[in-house]
Amino acid sequence: MRKICLTVVGLFLMLLHAFSQVSTKDTSGYKAKPLSIDEVNLVSGYYTQTGDHSPITGGIGTEAVTDLANGIELKLVGWDSLRRKNNLTLGFGIDHHTAASQAWVSKTGASSTVGTRIYPSLDWSIENLRKGTSFGLGAIYSSEFNYHSIGLDANFSKKTNNNGEFTTKLTAYFDQVKLIYPSELIPLDTVKNSVDSTVSITTASGRSVSLSGGGVESGGSSGIPSSPRNSYTAAFSFDQVINERLQVSAEIDLVYQDGYLGLPFHRVYFADGSVHVEALPSQRFKLPVGLRLNYFLGDNLIIRSYYRFYIDDWGLKSQTAGLELPIKISPFFSVSPFYRFYRQTAVRYFAPYETHTEQDQYYTSNYALSSFSSQFMGIGIRLAPPRGIIFTALSALEIRYGHYTQTTGLISDAISLDLKFK
Repeated sequence: MRKICLTVVGLFLMLLHAFSQVSTKDTSGYKAKPLSIDEVNLVSGYYTQTGDHSPITGGIGTEAVTDLANGIELKLVGWDSLRRKNNLTLGFGIDHHTAASQAWVSKTGASSTVGTRIYPSLDWSIENLRKGTSFGLGAIYSSEFNYHSIGLDANFSKKTNNNGEFTTKLTAYFDQVKLIYPSELIPLDTVKNSVDSTVSITTASGRSVSLSGGGVESGGSSGIPSSPRNSYTAAFSFDQVINERLQVSAEIDLVYQDGYLGLPFHRVYFADGSVHVEALPSQRFKLPVGLRLNYFLGDNLIIRSYYRFYIDDWGLKSQTAGLELPIKISPFFSVSPFYRFYRQTAVRYFAPYETHTEQDQYYTSNYALSSFSSQFMGIGIRLAPPRGIIFTALSALEIRYGHYTQTTGLISDAISLDLKFK
């Protein structure tokens, strides 16, 4: 994995060096334009789900969740003295959610069930239209009751001479997961091994649990300790215009995670009736590969198709197939029905309620890691008249609704509203 990371970094630095060459074109008489607001997006979404396989109660119990999300995004555009386009995007989002299963972190069901997540973001890019190159940097912060996350990314793209574009993006997330345990499994003692940075915890059930990947760190003023979780992704894609009707895109991601990859408030009930804290490996490598195909069938219909294959070293394999059909009812009004099918195998560490045994080194009853298939279908409606909606500044309005079903019994509905101001 280290060799792969060094190769990716080396390739990225070469591309960045090629992009950073200063243009010698005469710019006399040209005036740079400072950054100014080009677009404002307001997004609101509502999500609700039901199910009966909560990992907090060992793979049984309610999975009822509601979530209300709101976000704002400001896009600023300017031109520098070398006639390069500069883009700056500022974002801020806040989610409020309730989860019935969270109450059962306490065995009595008395814990708070309301949570709030905030996630500001910042993205900057510079585009050289003459060379067909673009380089960007981004950062995001996310905070919730049981974790804090900092994300950083860098991306580079280069257009080809035959209507193609190559893009590479490097992303890293550095998380701190608070070690919040079920009430009956709160650690009695913590012993840190200075040799391999593994933390051994003896729980109230009497079982020793190892938390690998960097050890446990202080949780700050709350007094709750935390453990690191890091994720690194190198994403590569290539887009190609075949002709005036057909466009294709291929993408591949290399993903590596290390640290505490489970959640301490996920219970696992063994066959002997004992209860334990979920235990998973401290490393994971993921490899998703995707293909997109867009076909313009006349002036009023686009066929957007997508296929993705995924595999990881925990034993999970999945396939995703999606189809969206934007239909233009008028030059300014369109509807977009969509459908997505997904199927996955279980990780080798999954087993249902009261199935694991003492012989298992790793164990989870989280049905997100089980074998299942799912369907997601819905419709989007978009309105974008040239003179705006109601008033000139509101240039576009989009509403999307989706219904999701999973063979585990989980059912969810999601609706979102996107307002674009130019």
